[in-house]
Amino acid sequence: MAEVALVRCSSYDYHEVETALRRGIELLGGVTKFAGRDEKILLKPNLLAADPPERCTTTHPAVFKAACRIFKEAGARVSYGDSPARGSAAGVASQAGLQDVASAEGVPLDDFQTAVEVSYKDGRQNKKFLLAKAVVEADGLISLPKFKTHALEKITAGVKNQFGCVPGFLKAEFHAKLSDASEFARMLVDLTNLVRPRLYILDAVLAMEGNGPRSGNPRELKLLLLSTDPVALDATACRLIDVDPKLVPTIVFGHEFGCGTWIEEEIRLLGDPMLEFFCPEFDIDRGPIDKYVSGSGSKLAVILLAIVRTRIGGRLFGGLFISRPRIDAAMCIKCGVCIQICPTRPKSVNWVDGDRTRPPRHDHQRCIRCFCCQETCPEGAIYVKKPPLRRIFFNY
Repeated sequence: MAEVALVRCSSYDYHEVETALRRGIELLGGVTKFAGRDEKILLKPNLLAADPPERCTTTHPAVFKAACRIFKEAGARVSYGDSPARGSAAGVASQAGLQDVASAEGVPLDDFQTAVEVSYKDGRQNKKFLLAKAVVEADGLISLPKFKTHALEKITAGVKNQFGCVPGFLKAEFHAKLSDASEFARMLVDLTNLVRPRLYILDAVLAMEGNGPRSGNPRELKLLLLSTDPVALDATACRLIDVDPKLVPTIVFGHEFGCGTWIEEEIRLLGDPMLEFFCPEFDIDRGPIDKYVSGSGSKLAVILLAIVRTRIGGRLFGGLFISRPRIDAAMCIKCGVCIQICPTRPKSVNWVDGDRTRPPRHDHQRCIRCFCCQETCPEGAIYVKKPPLRRIFFNY
């Protein structure tokens, strides 16, 4: 039986956050269950981009600080790190407010730049990974994800957070090779099964809705969720915002690959009542994900998505049903981040005739719809456009 602790935390006031986090850890068996004296414990927050805490892009400094103190008190040797989509971990941590906390708490930034090849014979899709040296050398990993929407996988939470264990310059290779939401989810589950964090602490005091995982809007959920089971954690978070877990590839394949369970009857909820946090108005696409065929929903929807996934079907009908990244010219500042981050060769988004005074443009025949451009745009100028026929059909 998986256990998920739901603990009310109405603000990022440090005292309230620390009290809530201590309560959640006690509900799951106490800190000594997750860290021993002199063990090297690595904290893995979400450091997607160099945004201030109020943007809700990254794990909040108060949650990080509480985790630092609690695991240091257990006698562990605590370090932290992540591999951002762009820039250095130190630079992103500084802008996100974590570097000051880490310095004050005596928690060093670990090595997430050096890559170490690790074989994984039990991988269902990926048999080896290049992992950050810090991850390989740690005795135990504590995952500190931020709850946000995600264009490719619908949500980013427990399972998705481990992608930061791959050094940044290698991430593009996965996006280029595994642009399909199902394939990418299988890789994330294999990765999570390999690194096996001891505990997941999901920051949902303020979550991100809408155009996540960087350009959405903060939404108060006022809680922390904790579990040793990332699939149960993510499924519970989905139910809190009225999303069917079966429409989230990382949850479905996480269950299939033995990473955890999404089945409600197999999850014991601890702490505060789930109904107190139910938020059905949370802004998220509750329909099926493009290029991911789920067994839920209408049979006709499943069949149509399967047809569109084929090469011929994509050419004939893709424009009617497949979502695409679009650039809002009024918001674009022509920084070129979307071009730099695009993993395809040649680029799927680029300057028009080399003119840097105009917004870049997507070549949708070349675009693999990994949504890396949308994920990293610093101005929120890139959004996922859903064709009207798709919205009408799948809503129905």
